Amino acid sequence: MSYGQNRGGSSKPVETGKEYTVDITDTGKSGDGIAKIQGFIIFVKGAKVRDKNIKIKISSVGDRYATAEVVAGPTDTT
Repeated sequence: MSYGQNRGGSSKPVETGKEYTVDITDTGKSGDGIAKIQGFIIFVKGAKVRDKNIKIKISSVGDRYATAEVVAGPTDTT
């Protein structure tokens, strides 16, 4: 039995290699954009605060956060 693991289940709302559409709401210490999916933090390389409806691809998923890269800009062209 392993203690201290799988708090609240082991499933994460994102998967490595999959694409998601997100809004960037904050900036991390290293300058990467921060998005959240179901409260799960995603650091998005090269994204800026106020980027809306951008498509990202998940590079890696850790216990507390994921990393991603932008694959397409905003889907809203207005």
